[in-house]
Amino acid sequence: MLTPIGIKNTDNFFEEISKFTGRPIPQEIENERGRAVDAMVDSHPYVHGKRFALTGDPDTLLGLISFLMEMGGCPVHIVCTNGDRKFMEEANALLSESPFGRESKVYTGKDMWHLRSLTFTEPVDFLIGNSYAKLLWRDTGTPLIRIGFPLFDRHHLHRYPIIGYQGAINLVNWIVNTVLDEMDRKTMHTTSFDVIR
Repeated sequence: MLTPIGIKNTDNFFEEISKFTGRPIPQEIENERGRAVDAMVDSHPYVHGKRFALTGDPDTLLGLISFLMEMGGCPVHIVCTNGDRKFMEEANALLSESPFGRESKVYTGKDMWHLRSLTFTEPVDFLIGNSYAKLLWRDTGTPLIRIGFPLFDRHHLHRYPIIGYQGAINLVNWIVNTVLDEMDRKTMHTTSFDVIR
Protein backbone atom coordinates (compact mmCIF):
# COMPACT_ATOMS: atom_id res chain seq x y z
CA MET A 1 0.00 0.00 0.00
CA LEU A 2 1.28 3.47 -0.90
CA THR A 3 1.71 6.25 1.65
CA PRO A 4 -1.71 7.89 2.13
CA ILE A 5 -0.97 11.01 0.09
CA GLY A 6 -3.85 12.20 -2.09
CA ILE A 7 -7.40 10.90 -2.33
CA LYS A 8 -6.89 7.42 -3.83
CA ASN A 9 -4.09 6.42 -1.47
CA THR A 10 -5.90 7.80 1.59
CA ASP A 11 -9.09 6.01 0.53
CA ASN A 12 -7.13 2.76 0.31
CA PHE A 13 -5.58 3.40 3.73
CA PHE A 14 -8.91 3.97 5.48
CA GLU A 15 -10.56 1.05 3.66
CA GLU A 16 -7.83 -1.24 4.96
CA ILE A 17 -8.26 0.07 8.51
CA SER A 18 -12.02 -0.39 8.22
CA LYS A 19 -11.56 -3.98 7.02
CA PHE A 20 -9.03 -4.73 9.74
CA THR A 21 -11.16 -3.30 12.56
CA GLY A 22 -14.55 -4.31 11.18
CA ARG A 23 -15.78 -0.77 11.80
CA PRO A 24 -17.07 1.78 9.29
CA ILE A 25 -15.08 4.86 8.38
CA PRO A 26 -16.24 7.65 10.74
CA GLN A 27 -18.41 10.42 9.31
CA GLU A 28 -15.94 13.11 10.32
CA ILE A 29 -13.29 11.44 8.14
CA GLU A 30 -15.81 11.23 5.28
CA ASN A 31 -16.47 14.96 5.75
CA GLU A 32 -12.74 15.69 5.64
CA ARG A 33 -12.54 13.68 2.42
CA GLY A 34 -15.31 15.84 0.97
CA ARG A 35 -13.38 19.01 1.80
CA ALA A 36 -10.24 17.58 0.20
CA VAL A 37 -12.07 16.60 -2.99
CA ASP A 38 -13.70 20.05 -3.10
CA ALA A 39 -10.30 21.74 -2.77
CA MET A 40 -8.83 19.56 -5.52
CA VAL A 41 -11.73 20.18 -7.89
CA ASP A 42 -11.57 23.95 -7.31
CA SER A 43 -7.82 24.04 -7.93
CA HIS A 44 -7.54 21.44 -10.70
CA PRO A 45 -7.40 24.00 -13.55
CA TYR A 46 -4.28 25.59 -12.09
CA VAL A 47 -2.35 22.31 -11.95
CA HIS A 48 -3.69 20.52 -15.04
CA GLY A 49 -0.96 20.09 -17.64
CA LYS A 50 1.78 21.65 -15.53
CA ARG A 51 5.12 19.84 -15.65
CA PHE A 52 6.89 18.97 -12.40
CA ALA A 53 10.32 17.73 -11.36
CA LEU A 54 10.34 15.86 -8.06
CA THR A 55 13.05 14.79 -5.67
CA GLY A 56 12.71 13.04 -2.34
CA ASP A 57 12.46 9.74 -0.51
CA PRO A 58 10.72 6.72 -2.09
CA ASP A 59 7.60 6.61 0.09
CA THR A 60 6.96 10.34 -0.27
CA LEU A 61 7.63 10.36 -4.00
CA LEU A 62 5.20 7.53 -4.76
CA GLY A 63 2.46 9.41 -2.93
CA LEU A 64 3.29 12.71 -4.62
CA ILE A 65 3.36 11.11 -8.07
CA SER A 66 -0.12 9.74 -7.47
CA PHE A 67 -1.39 13.04 -6.06
CA LEU A 68 -0.04 15.15 -8.93
CA MET A 69 -1.65 12.87 -11.49
CA GLU A 70 -4.96 13.09 -9.57
CA MET A 71 -4.68 16.85 -10.04
CA GLY A 72 -3.80 16.57 -13.73
CA GLY A 73 -0.14 17.45 -13.19
CA CYS A 74 2.67 15.75 -15.09
CA PRO A 75 5.53 14.44 -12.92
CA VAL A 76 8.17 14.58 -15.66
CA HIS A 77 11.49 14.12 -13.80
CA ILE A 78 11.50 11.95 -10.68
CA VAL A 79 14.87 11.71 -8.93
CA CYS A 80 15.19 9.42 -5.93
CA THR A 81 18.78 9.16 -4.73
CA ASN A 82 17.97 6.35 -2.28
CA GLY A 83 15.50 4.55 -4.54
CA ASP A 84 16.02 0.91 -5.44
CA ARG A 85 14.72 -1.38 -8.18
CA LYS A 86 11.46 -1.97 -6.28
CA PHE A 87 10.85 1.77 -6.08
CA MET A 88 11.54 2.19 -9.79
CA GLU A 89 9.13 -0.64 -10.65
CA GLU A 90 6.40 0.78 -8.39
CA ALA A 91 6.88 4.31 -9.73
CA ASN A 92 6.80 3.18 -13.36
CA ALA A 93 3.70 1.04 -12.73
CA LEU A 94 1.98 4.00 -11.10
CA LEU A 95 2.95 6.34 -13.93
CA SER A 96 1.67 3.90 -16.55
CA GLU A 97 -1.83 4.06 -15.02
CA SER A 98 -2.37 7.66 -16.10
CA PRO A 99 -1.95 9.69 -19.28
CA PHE A 100 -0.24 12.30 -17.08
CA GLY A 101 2.62 9.85 -16.50
CA ARG A 102 3.46 9.27 -20.16
CA GLU A 103 6.39 11.71 -20.32
CA SER A 104 7.77 10.69 -16.94
CA LYS A 105 11.21 9.29 -16.27
CA VAL A 106 12.33 7.83 -12.97
CA TYR A 107 15.97 8.08 -11.89
CA THR A 108 17.38 6.20 -8.92
CA GLY A 109 20.88 6.60 -7.52
CA LYS A 110 21.10 10.08 -9.05
CA ASP A 111 21.53 13.32 -7.16
CA MET A 112 20.50 16.98 -7.30
CA TRP A 113 23.22 17.70 -9.85
CA HIS A 114 21.53 15.26 -12.22
CA LEU A 115 18.15 16.89 -11.58
CA ARG A 116 19.76 20.28 -12.23
CA SER A 117 20.93 19.04 -15.64
CA LEU A 118 17.48 17.67 -16.41
CA THR A 119 15.76 20.94 -15.59
CA PHE A 120 18.11 22.79 -17.92
CA THR A 121 17.81 20.32 -20.82
CA GLU A 122 14.11 19.48 -20.39
CA PRO A 123 12.59 22.40 -18.46
CA VAL A 124 9.59 21.97 -16.20
CA ASP A 125 7.15 24.45 -14.70
CA PHE A 126 7.73 23.60 -11.03
CA LEU A 127 10.09 21.73 -8.76
CA ILE A 128 9.01 19.79 -5.66
CA GLY A 129 11.64 18.93 -3.09
CA ASN A 130 13.21 19.62 0.28
CA SER A 131 15.29 22.62 1.36
CA TYR A 132 18.31 21.45 -0.64
CA ALA A 133 16.27 21.89 -3.83
CA LYS A 134 16.52 25.62 -3.14
CA LEU A 135 19.90 25.42 -4.87
CA LEU A 136 18.18 24.16 -8.03
CA TRP A 137 15.67 27.00 -7.82
CA ARG A 138 18.57 29.46 -7.60
CA ASP A 139 20.44 27.93 -10.56
CA THR A 140 17.54 27.14 -12.89
CA GLY A 141 14.88 29.65 -11.89
CA THR A 142 12.36 26.81 -11.59
CA PRO A 143 9.87 27.71 -8.83
CA LEU A 144 10.27 25.46 -5.79
CA ILE A 145 7.42 23.94 -3.79
CA ARG A 146 8.92 22.81 -0.49
CA ILE A 147 7.69 19.32 0.32
CA GLY A 148 9.80 16.58 1.86
CA PHE A 149 12.49 16.24 4.46
CA PRO A 150 14.39 18.17 5.65
CA LEU A 151 12.72 21.58 5.48
CA PHE A 152 14.86 23.94 7.47
CA ASP A 153 14.85 27.11 5.38
CA ARG A 154 11.19 27.89 6.18
CA HIS A 155 9.55 27.98 9.57
CA HIS A 156 6.82 25.62 10.77
CA LEU A 157 6.16 23.66 7.57
CA HIS A 158 6.76 20.50 9.60
CA ARG A 159 3.52 21.27 11.46
CA TYR A 160 1.39 20.71 8.36
CA PRO A 161 0.73 17.10 7.33
CA ILE A 162 0.97 15.88 3.76
CA ILE A 163 -0.72 12.55 4.50
CA GLY A 164 -4.44 11.95 4.78
CA TYR A 165 -7.22 14.15 3.49
CA GLN A 166 -6.00 17.22 5.41
CA GLY A 167 -2.59 16.58 3.89
CA ALA A 168 -4.16 16.66 0.42
CA ILE A 169 -5.68 20.05 1.25
CA ASN A 170 -2.27 21.32 2.39
CA LEU A 171 -0.62 20.05 -0.79
CA VAL A 172 -3.27 21.75 -2.92
CA ASN A 173 -2.68 25.02 -1.05
CA TRP A 174 1.10 24.93 -1.43
CA ILE A 175 1.13 23.85 -5.06
CA VAL A 176 -1.64 26.13 -6.32
CA ASN A 177 -0.44 29.17 -4.39
CA THR A 178 3.01 28.69 -5.90
CA VAL A 179 1.38 28.53 -9.35
CA LEU A 180 -0.50 31.76 -8.57
CA ASP A 181 2.68 33.43 -7.26
CA GLU A 182 4.37 32.58 -10.56
CA MET A 183 1.42 33.93 -12.55
CA ASP A 184 1.70 37.19 -10.62
CA ARG A 185 5.46 37.35 -11.05
CA LYS A 186 5.20 36.81 -14.80
CA THR A 187 2.39 39.32 -15.32
CA MET A 188 3.31 42.05 -12.84
CA HIS A 189 4.10 44.57 -15.59
CA THR A 190 1.23 43.69 -17.92
CA THR A 191 -2.52 44.23 -18.09
CA SER A 192 -2.95 40.59 -17.03
CA PHE A 193 -1.82 41.36 -13.47
CA ASP A 194 -5.07 40.53 -11.68
CA VAL A 195 -6.11 40.85 -8.06
CA ILE A 196 -8.50 37.92 -8.44
CA ARG A 197 -7.37 34.71 -10.12
